[in-house]
Amino acid sequence: MRLCFLVEEQYRYDGMPLDVIRQLTAWGHQVDVLWPGRSLLPLSEAVRAGSHDAWVLKTVSGGPGLTLLEAAAAVGLTTVNDVRAIRGVRDKALAAVIARGSGLPVPVTYAAARAEEFAQIPEAEFPLVVKPADGSSGRAVRLVETPDRLPAAAAEPAEPGGAAGGLLIAQPYVPNSGTDLKVYCVAGELYATERRSPLHPGHPVRERQVPLTAEVARITAEIGAVFGLDLYGVDVLLGPDGPVVVDINDFPSFRQVPDAVARVSSAVLRLARKGAEPAVPGPAAPAEPPLAAIGGDR
Repeated sequence: MRLCFLVEEQYRYDGMPLDVIRQLTAWGHQVDVLWPGRSLLPLSEAVRAGSHDAWVLKTVSGGPGLTLLEAAAAVGLTTVNDVRAIRGVRDKALAAVIARGSGLPVPVTYAAARAEEFAQIPEAEFPLVVKPADGSSGRAVRLVETPDRLPAAAAEPAEPGGAAGGLLIAQPYVPNSGTDLKVYCVAGELYATERRSPLHPGHPVRERQVPLTAEVARITAEIGAVFGLDLYGVDVLLGPDGPVVVDINDFPSFRQVPDAVARVSSAVLRLARKGAEPAVPGPAAPAEPPLAAIGGDR
Protein backbone atom coordinates (compact mmCIF):
# COMPACT_ATOMS: atom_id res chain seq x y z
CA MET A 1 0.00 0.00 0.00
CA ARG A 2 1.01 3.63 -0.44
CA LEU A 3 0.34 5.88 2.54
CA CYS A 4 0.89 9.57 3.26
CA PHE A 5 1.57 10.75 6.82
CA LEU A 6 1.13 14.40 7.78
CA VAL A 7 3.45 15.08 10.72
CA GLU A 8 3.62 18.40 12.54
CA GLU A 9 6.97 19.85 13.61
CA GLN A 10 6.13 19.20 17.27
CA TYR A 11 6.17 15.44 16.58
CA ARG A 12 9.33 15.44 14.47
CA TYR A 13 11.15 13.16 16.92
CA ASP A 14 8.21 11.37 18.56
CA GLY A 15 7.84 7.61 18.44
CA MET A 16 4.24 8.11 17.45
CA PRO A 17 4.01 8.21 14.53
CA LEU A 18 7.66 7.89 13.43
CA ASP A 19 8.03 4.32 14.68
CA VAL A 20 4.79 3.43 12.91
CA ILE A 21 6.17 4.90 9.69
CA ARG A 22 9.34 2.83 10.08
CA GLN A 23 7.31 -0.31 10.81
CA LEU A 24 5.10 0.14 7.76
CA THR A 25 8.16 0.73 5.60
CA ALA A 26 9.84 -2.39 7.00
CA TRP A 27 6.72 -4.37 6.09
CA GLY A 28 7.20 -3.28 2.47
CA HIS A 29 4.67 -0.47 2.21
CA GLN A 30 5.48 2.89 0.64
CA VAL A 31 5.11 5.74 3.14
CA ASP A 32 5.46 9.37 2.12
CA VAL A 33 5.80 11.97 4.90
CA LEU A 34 4.72 15.59 4.58
CA TRP A 35 5.77 18.18 7.18
CA PRO A 36 3.09 20.91 6.98
CA GLY A 37 4.87 23.30 9.32
CA ARG A 38 8.32 23.43 7.72
CA SER A 39 8.18 22.73 4.01
CA LEU A 40 6.68 23.93 0.75
CA LEU A 41 3.85 21.60 -0.20
CA PRO A 42 2.84 21.03 -3.83
CA LEU A 43 -0.75 20.99 -2.65
CA SER A 44 -2.61 20.27 -5.88
CA GLU A 45 -0.27 17.42 -6.80
CA ALA A 46 0.00 16.02 -3.26
CA VAL A 47 -3.73 15.43 -2.88
CA ARG A 48 -4.34 14.16 -6.39
CA ALA A 49 -7.01 11.47 -6.19
CA GLY A 50 -5.56 7.99 -6.36
CA SER A 51 -1.97 8.87 -5.47
CA HIS A 52 -2.23 7.33 -1.98
CA ASP A 53 -4.38 4.60 -0.47
CA ALA A 54 -4.84 6.62 2.74
CA TRP A 55 -3.68 9.75 4.54
CA VAL A 56 -2.83 9.72 8.24
CA LEU A 57 -2.65 12.83 10.42
CA LYS A 58 -0.47 13.48 13.48
CA THR A 59 -0.49 17.21 14.18
CA VAL A 60 -1.15 19.74 16.89
CA SER A 61 -4.69 21.06 17.12
CA GLY A 62 -3.90 24.47 15.67
CA GLY A 63 -1.55 23.22 12.99
CA PRO A 64 -2.08 23.27 9.21
CA GLY A 65 -2.21 19.50 8.82
CA LEU A 66 -5.97 19.22 9.30
CA THR A 67 -6.63 21.49 6.32
CA LEU A 68 -4.44 19.25 4.16
CA LEU A 69 -6.25 16.17 5.41
CA GLU A 70 -9.58 17.79 4.59
CA ALA A 71 -8.27 18.57 1.11
CA ALA A 72 -7.40 14.90 0.63
CA ALA A 73 -10.85 13.85 1.80
CA ALA A 74 -12.45 16.41 -0.52
CA VAL A 75 -11.07 14.58 -3.58
CA GLY A 76 -12.24 11.22 -2.27
CA LEU A 77 -9.12 9.91 -0.52
CA THR A 78 -9.32 7.77 2.63
CA THR A 79 -8.19 9.46 5.85
CA VAL A 80 -7.25 7.87 9.18
CA ASN A 81 -9.09 8.88 11.32
CA ASP A 82 -12.11 10.02 9.32
CA VAL A 83 -11.53 13.73 8.80
CA ARG A 84 -14.99 14.70 10.06
CA ALA A 85 -14.30 12.87 13.31
CA ILE A 86 -10.99 14.68 13.77
CA ARG A 87 -12.60 18.10 13.41
CA GLY A 88 -15.20 17.11 16.00
CA VAL A 89 -12.64 16.39 18.72
CA ARG A 90 -9.94 18.93 17.86
CA ASP A 91 -12.24 21.74 18.99
CA LYS A 92 -12.77 20.95 22.67
CA ALA A 93 -15.77 23.28 22.93
CA LEU A 94 -17.46 21.50 20.04
CA ALA A 95 -16.46 18.09 21.43
CA ALA A 96 -18.02 18.92 24.81
CA VAL A 97 -21.30 19.90 23.17
CA ILE A 98 -21.42 16.77 21.00
CA ALA A 99 -20.48 14.46 23.87
CA ARG A 100 -22.86 15.95 26.41
CA GLY A 101 -25.66 16.07 23.86
CA SER A 102 -25.12 12.34 23.29
CA GLY A 103 -25.51 11.58 26.99
CA LEU A 104 -21.83 10.97 27.69
CA PRO A 105 -20.55 11.88 31.20
CA VAL A 106 -18.86 15.21 30.42
CA PRO A 107 -18.69 18.17 32.86
CA VAL A 108 -20.77 21.27 32.29
CA THR A 109 -18.69 23.42 29.93
CA TYR A 110 -18.38 27.18 29.58
CA ALA A 111 -16.57 29.06 26.79
CA ALA A 112 -15.09 32.58 26.64
CA ALA A 113 -12.47 34.48 24.72
CA ARG A 114 -10.84 35.72 27.96
CA ALA A 115 -10.35 33.89 31.25
CA GLU A 116 -11.71 36.88 33.18
CA GLU A 117 -15.16 36.23 31.72
CA PHE A 118 -15.40 33.02 33.74
CA ALA A 119 -15.89 35.20 36.84
CA GLN A 120 -19.59 35.20 35.89
CA ILE A 121 -19.78 31.49 36.70
CA PRO A 122 -21.34 30.90 40.14
CA GLU A 123 -18.65 30.64 42.80
CA ALA A 124 -20.16 27.35 43.96
CA GLU A 125 -18.87 25.77 40.72
CA PHE A 126 -15.25 26.64 41.52
CA PRO A 127 -12.55 25.40 41.36
CA LEU A 128 -12.54 25.45 37.55
CA VAL A 129 -10.31 23.75 35.03
CA VAL A 130 -9.50 26.28 32.30
CA LYS A 131 -7.85 25.25 29.03
CA PRO A 132 -7.61 26.30 25.37
CA ALA A 133 -10.37 24.95 23.14
CA ASP A 134 -7.66 23.98 20.64
CA GLY A 135 -5.23 22.59 23.23
CA SER A 136 -3.44 19.26 23.24
CA SER A 137 -1.21 17.02 25.41
CA GLY A 138 -2.36 18.66 28.64
CA ARG A 139 -0.55 21.94 27.90
CA ALA A 140 -1.89 25.24 29.24
CA VAL A 141 -4.42 23.44 31.47
CA ARG A 142 -4.95 25.53 34.60
CA LEU A 143 -6.73 24.85 37.87
CA VAL A 144 -8.39 28.06 39.10
CA GLU A 145 -9.42 27.72 42.72
CA THR A 146 -11.47 30.93 43.12
CA PRO A 147 -12.81 33.72 40.87
CA ASP A 148 -10.15 36.17 42.10
CA ARG A 149 -7.45 33.89 40.61
CA LEU A 150 -8.81 34.27 37.07
CA PRO A 151 -6.65 37.31 36.18
CA ALA A 152 -3.53 35.30 37.05
CA ALA A 153 -4.71 32.45 34.86
CA ALA A 154 -5.29 34.89 32.01
CA ALA A 155 -1.70 36.13 32.32
CA GLU A 156 -0.20 32.66 31.86
CA PRO A 157 1.25 31.87 28.43
CA ALA A 158 -1.04 30.18 25.95
CA GLU A 159 -0.46 26.78 24.44
CA PRO A 160 2.46 26.67 21.97
CA GLY A 161 1.10 26.39 18.46
CA GLY A 162 -2.41 27.36 19.51
CA ALA A 163 -4.32 30.19 17.94
CA ALA A 164 -3.52 33.54 19.54
CA GLY A 165 -6.56 34.89 21.34
CA GLY A 166 -8.38 31.61 20.74
CA LEU A 167 -11.40 30.36 22.62
CA LEU A 168 -11.02 29.04 26.18
CA ILE A 169 -13.24 26.54 27.93
CA ALA A 170 -13.87 26.07 31.64
CA GLN A 171 -15.32 23.07 33.47
CA PRO A 172 -15.93 22.49 37.18
CA TYR A 173 -13.07 20.51 38.70
CA VAL A 174 -13.88 16.84 39.29
CA PRO A 175 -12.42 15.70 42.64
CA ASN A 176 -10.08 12.79 42.02
CA SER A 177 -7.01 10.99 43.33
CA GLY A 178 -4.57 12.90 41.09
CA THR A 179 -4.34 9.97 38.69
CA ASP A 180 -5.84 10.17 35.21
CA LEU A 181 -7.17 7.10 33.47
CA LYS A 182 -6.22 7.16 29.79
CA VAL A 183 -8.10 4.67 27.64
CA TYR A 184 -6.78 4.01 24.13
CA CYS A 185 -8.73 2.53 21.25
CA VAL A 186 -6.76 0.82 18.48
CA ALA A 187 -9.34 0.08 15.77
CA GLY A 188 -11.72 -1.64 18.16
CA GLU A 189 -9.39 -2.88 20.91
CA LEU A 190 -9.36 -0.96 24.19
CA TYR A 191 -6.48 -0.52 26.63
CA ALA A 192 -6.66 1.32 29.96
CA THR A 193 -3.58 3.02 31.42
CA GLU A 194 -2.82 5.25 34.39
CA ARG A 195 -0.84 8.49 34.25
CA ARG A 196 -0.21 11.57 36.39
CA SER A 197 -2.76 14.35 36.07
CA PRO A 198 -1.43 17.63 34.57
CA LEU A 199 -3.30 19.36 37.41
CA HIS A 200 -1.32 17.44 40.05
CA PRO A 201 2.28 17.40 38.76
CA GLY A 202 3.67 16.55 42.19
CA HIS A 203 1.53 13.45 42.63
CA PRO A 204 3.67 10.30 42.13
CA VAL A 205 2.09 7.99 39.56
CA ARG A 206 3.69 5.02 37.85
CA GLU A 207 2.41 4.90 34.30
CA ARG A 208 1.14 1.40 33.63
CA GLN A 209 -1.59 -0.61 31.98
CA VAL A 210 -4.52 -1.31 34.31
CA PRO A 211 -7.68 -3.43 34.10
CA LEU A 212 -10.53 -1.90 32.12
CA THR A 213 -13.89 -1.83 33.86
CA ALA A 214 -17.07 -2.60 31.95
CA GLU A 215 -18.44 0.90 32.58
CA VAL A 216 -15.36 2.72 31.30
CA ALA A 217 -15.19 0.34 28.31
CA ARG A 218 -18.81 1.14 27.46
CA ILE A 219 -18.21 4.89 27.68
CA THR A 220 -15.07 4.68 25.54
CA ALA A 221 -16.79 2.57 22.90
CA GLU A 222 -19.70 4.99 22.80
CA ILE A 223 -17.30 7.89 22.22
CA GLY A 224 -15.89 6.09 19.20
CA ALA A 225 -19.40 5.55 17.84
CA VAL A 226 -20.57 9.12 18.53
CA PHE A 227 -17.54 10.81 16.95
CA GLY A 228 -16.72 8.19 14.31
CA LEU A 229 -13.16 7.61 15.56
CA ASP A 230 -11.01 4.50 15.07
CA LEU A 231 -7.65 5.47 16.63
CA TYR A 232 -8.24 7.62 19.71
CA GLY A 233 -7.66 8.21 23.39
CA VAL A 234 -10.04 9.24 26.15
CA ASP A 235 -9.05 10.92 29.42
CA VAL A 236 -11.28 9.71 32.25
CA LEU A 237 -11.43 10.83 35.87
CA LEU A 238 -12.89 8.52 38.47
CA GLY A 239 -14.88 11.09 40.41
CA PRO A 240 -17.18 10.67 43.40
CA ASP A 241 -20.16 10.13 41.09
CA GLY A 242 -18.43 7.76 38.68
CA PRO A 243 -16.32 8.10 35.53
CA VAL A 244 -16.16 11.53 33.89
CA VAL A 245 -14.72 12.19 30.43
CA VAL A 246 -12.50 15.28 30.38
CA ASP A 247 -10.73 14.97 27.02
CA ILE A 248 -10.80 13.09 23.71
CA ASN A 249 -7.81 12.88 21.34
CA ASP A 250 -7.42 11.51 17.84
CA PHE A 251 -4.24 9.51 17.14
CA PRO A 252 -2.70 9.87 20.64
CA SER A 253 0.63 8.48 21.93
CA PHE A 254 -0.69 4.99 22.84
CA ARG A 255 1.77 4.88 25.75
CA GLN A 256 1.73 1.64 27.76
CA VAL A 257 -0.25 -0.16 25.05
CA PRO A 258 1.50 -3.54 24.54
CA ASP A 259 3.25 -3.77 21.16
CA ALA A 260 1.77 -0.36 20.34
CA VAL A 261 3.79 0.22 17.17
CA ALA A 262 2.83 -3.11 15.58
CA ARG A 263 -0.80 -2.83 16.67
CA VAL A 264 -1.23 0.75 15.43
CA SER A 265 0.60 -0.01 12.18
CA SER A 266 -1.63 -2.99 11.52
CA ALA A 267 -4.72 -0.92 12.35
CA VAL A 268 -3.68 1.81 9.90
CA LEU A 269 -3.44 -0.81 7.14
CA ARG A 270 -6.83 -2.31 7.96
CA LEU A 271 -8.49 1.09 8.10
CA ALA A 272 -6.87 2.15 4.85
CA ARG A 273 -8.39 -0.88 3.16
CA LYS A 274 -11.80 -0.38 4.71
CA GLY A 275 -11.91 3.30 3.85
CA ALA A 276 -11.70 4.19 7.58
CA GLU A 277 -15.13 2.75 8.27
CA PRO A 278 -15.59 3.22 12.07
CA ALA A 279 -14.94 0.09 14.08
CA VAL A 280 -17.12 -1.16 16.93
CA PRO A 281 -14.77 -0.95 19.94
CA GLY A 282 -14.61 -3.60 22.61
CA PRO A 283 -12.20 -4.86 25.26
CA ALA A 284 -8.85 -6.05 23.94
CA ALA A 285 -8.45 -9.75 23.38
CA PRO A 286 -6.36 -11.30 26.17
CA ALA A 287 -3.98 -12.99 23.75
CA GLU A 288 -1.70 -10.67 21.79
CA PRO A 289 -1.48 -11.48 18.05
CA PRO A 290 1.98 -12.62 16.93
CA LEU A 291 3.96 -9.81 15.34
CA ALA A 292 4.80 -12.00 12.36
CA ALA A 293 1.11 -12.34 11.61
CA ILE A 294 0.58 -8.60 11.99
CA GLY A 295 3.57 -7.82 9.81
CA GLY A 296 2.24 -9.97 7.01
CA ASP A 297 -0.89 -7.83 6.64
CA ARG A 298 -0.22 -5.93 3.39
